[in-house]
Amino acid sequence: MPKMKTRKSAAKRFSFTGSGKVKYKKQNLRHILTKKSTKRKRNLRKAGFLSAENVPVVRKKLLPYG
Repeated sequence: MPKMKTRKSAAKRFSFTGSGKVKYKKQNLRHILTKKSTKRKRNLRKAGFLSAENVPVVRKKLLPYG
């Protein structure tokens, strides 16, 4: 059986934590920042975590060797 290919777009967006959660960078922090509040921008800097029901999809289909 051949090796499965990693979806490179997903590999650049997601990473796994030690406990098995899927971590990603939040969106909306690239441009048009003047109208966004400081609190909102500060919270967007933090990493986001995928919900538990979406983790198996990322683990099996997108990042099989992650």
